[in-house]
Amino acid sequence: MMKKVISTENAPAAIGPYSQAIQTDNMLFSSGQLGMNPATGEFIPGGVKEQTIQVFKNIHAILDEAGFTTDNIVKTTVFLADMADFAVVNEVYAQQFTGSFPARSAVAVKTLPKNGLVEIEFVAVR
Repeated sequence: MMKKVISTENAPAAIGPYSQAIQTDNMLFSSGQLGMNPATGEFIPGGVKEQTIQVFKNIHAILDEAGFTTDNIVKTTVFLADMADFAVVNEVYAQQFTGSFPARSAVAVKTLPKNGLVEIEFVAVR
């Protein structure tokens, strides 16, 4: 099995002992992405909608670095600081995919890293 670390400056650097993503043969596993600007390391101004848009910019950067697209995503996990934000996140989320949607779980958690409002991880297959 081939294991390759995927790293791009177009997504926020890891804030701990982990990789942005790991590719194994035809699969790509991402770490959770927050709504942070990769250049500044700070959250995008605004609320959960703006952070979700940035999360997907970060996801696209990781996918691009590995040669994948959102069409390759088969599973996502959405972590919310507040389940009341589900509808807003869902609105942004739905615009990110063409054709069929990936399988998904969405959970509210007590706290996200750096007090983010939304975090999304994915698995993609080529």
